Amino acid sequence: MKNVNDLKVKIFADGADKAGMLDMASKTFIKGLTTNPTLMRKAGVKSYKNFALDILSEIKQKPISFEVFSDDFNEMERQALEIASWGENVYVKIPVTNTKQEPAYDLVNKLSNQGVKLNVTALMTNDQVKKVAERLHTSTPCYISVFAGRVADTGIDPVPQMRAAVGLLKETPNIELIWASPRELLNIFQADDIGCHIITVTNDVLKKLELVGKDLDQYSLETVQMFYTDALAANFHI
Repeated sequence: MKNVNDLKVKIFADGADKAGMLDMASKTFIKGLTTNPTLMRKAGVKSYKNFALDILSEIKQKPISFEVFSDDFNEMERQALEIASWGENVYVKIPVTNTKQEPAYDLVNKLSNQGVKLNVTALMTNDQVKKVAERLHTSTPCYISVFAGRVADTGIDPVPQMRAAVGLLKETPNIELIWASPRELLNIFQADDIGCHIITVTNDVLKKLELVGKDLDQYSLETVQMFYTDALAANFHI
């Protein structure tokens, strides 16, 4: 089993809690950060711009992705240009379609040609990966986020799909593939094994890194102890 420091895949912390984001940004093995409107809402963020600028005032070196939240492509473009202006380390997240399932490929092309660093998000298929990659300017950095965890939620093994996506992008060094929405720590090692460039990981999954390499007999004993202790604490009787 590899140590986290031996991994080639870059780990990005995914969240919207300021304290958690700053803590993750301070760790050398965290290479970037991402967030989205859903995470921000759950964290109680009231002002999108104020939150982003506050975070960016303290995290200046590692890339951070902030997402547009309009359903209209013209307004998406306006928001994207505004968000991009907040810092050199900012990537703008553009959903692969709007809620009407209209593709965002033309907008992606327009923004990429203007030099806006993008994180095209919510992809589920390699057809989408191919079509996004075709629209990107060859000298503008971009992330393509495939939600492998959600693919797995449908009962499909995402590993072959993600391996194929890596192959699709091998001739485009300006594009990095993100394994998004992982469900377990194992996904980090799967992403590394197939040569995926980045994986976004929430704090609850990152906390499990301390378990890497743990002796399984000891882990078995600790699990038995947990059940026993909880039964005693509940004062169960038969």
